[in-house]
Amino acid sequence: MFPVAVVRGLALAALLVLSPAGATRQARRPNVVLILTDDQDVCLGGMTPLKKTNALIAQMGITFLNAYVPSALCCPSRASILTGKYPHNHHVVNNTLEGNCSSKLWQKIQEPYTFPALLKSMCGYQTFFAGKYLNEYGAEDAGGVGHVPPGWSFWYALEKNSKYYNYTLSVNGKARRHGENYSVDYLTDVLANMSLDFLEYKSNFEPFFMMISTPAPHSPWTAAPQYTNSFQNVSAPRNSNFNIHGKNKHWLIRQAKTPMTNSSIQFLDDAYRKRWQTLLSVDDLIEKLIKKLELNGELDNTYIFYTSDNGFHTGQFSLPIDKRQLYEFDIKVPLLVRGPGIKPNQTNKMLVANIDLGPTILDIAGYDLNKTQMDGMSLLPLLRGDKNVTWRSDFLVEYQGEGYNGSDPTCPGLGPGVTHCFPDCVCEDSYNNTYACVRTLSTSWDLQYCEFDDREVFVEVYNLTADPHQINNIAKTIDQEILEKMNYRLMMLQSCSGATCRTPGVFDPGYRFDPRLMFSNHGVRARRFSAQSL
Repeated sequence: MFPVAVVRGLALAALLVLSPAGATRQARRPNVVLILTDDQDVCLGGMTPLKKTNALIAQMGITFLNAYVPSALCCPSRASILTGKYPHNHHVVNNTLEGNCSSKLWQKIQEPYTFPALLKSMCGYQTFFAGKYLNEYGAEDAGGVGHVPPGWSFWYALEKNSKYYNYTLSVNGKARRHGENYSVDYLTDVLANMSLDFLEYKSNFEPFFMMISTPAPHSPWTAAPQYTNSFQNVSAPRNSNFNIHGKNKHWLIRQAKTPMTNSSIQFLDDAYRKRWQTLLSVDDLIEKLIKKLELNGELDNTYIFYTSDNGFHTGQFSLPIDKRQLYEFDIKVPLLVRGPGIKPNQTNKMLVANIDLGPTILDIAGYDLNKTQMDGMSLLPLLRGDKNVTWRSDFLVEYQGEGYNGSDPTCPGLGPGVTHCFPDCVCEDSYNNTYACVRTLSTSWDLQYCEFDDREVFVEVYNLTADPHQINNIAKTIDQEILEKMNYRLMMLQSCSGATCRTPGVFDPGYRFDPRLMFSNHGVRARRFSAQSL
């Protein structure tokens, strides 16, 4: 809930605008709400539990069927949302302080230019944040919870990573500790109540932006008590890449034990069920939020975005549970939008990414995107249903693996460099799980091309038209010319910035290879691959 002083201040502002409120509300720029979930997949049924959200956002607006993240891990992905940039431009590479997650360097170089900072300083929006920010937010080495990033009028941020009970919030820079009493501490409900309070007491002079970042469905998957018995007959999907050996894949995938043990399968089935249970409280939050906007007479002038920071896997290629891999189940996310001028019950197949959210929201606010250094594109023409829109056919996926010199104590036999290991010594990450991919979706190709930065210089290529579950790596059999073009395109995207990230893809009519793009200050090394050498 808002502190008493804040409530009184907001209430006073509301009293000052009682008479002109109706006219002001009609004339001002649209409001924007961004709901961000944590680790919610779309490929494995992650939207299924959200009946209210589907009815109130998807059916009342547009669903993007090909929405992706440029890095399938919380902190790099969230940094991409805030900055509109690829990880190689915002320099947040993983979830550690050393990986620039909420570090002093991030705070100095990137935070002043996030889209919320521009909304507040340049567009006159009142801004509200509640929930998980970045995984290392609140770390003592980075200013603790006293640090409030520029651009936020009201700040209610979770210290560190997702929890449901027993957590600390930064309330405008002051620590507030929560316990384990459901009625006052369950985080998803606390975020809902804070959001409703903001809508009740905010100023009517200015448009508003809200970012609500839920813990669900991230571990530890603690459901609200009324939902702990839901979905008892649900288990993780047994699709064609479930519990199979990841042959012809990077060594980290090949090391997974196949078939998985019965205990591993039971564990991931339980996790899958609990993830769905936690999402039911998110569904309630969405319903309360939209009812409040409608009651305030503001729903018709408000864009509402719903998405996740990354996908998730549960048993694919015998990897128990996690994200951070290059495959569709980890990089593809839900994206639903409703708002002014958006027709109901629409779907869109364009290739979109979370680097597009910042430019889109700034475009909605009327900000000149040419003044930014963002890599993404505004979705506003797609939301309006404009005809003959020129759009991208590819985007970049990049990840720098976590790992350290010491051995994981769970699995000392695997040697140094691995991390996130399960008791049966299946590890989800390593220092050389470092890769970059071009994900292409054009009229003629549905393709993914990936290179690993390791001693193997390993390459994975998938034709998703023929192989949607990415079982068969075709790097050794694909046409040599396509292989070389994708290699060049990857180098171009790895060194891109701003407008150069939006140049035509390999299969676009306007595609041209410019050798000058091979040489940049990003340290990308030129490599040629042949099918015979892979």
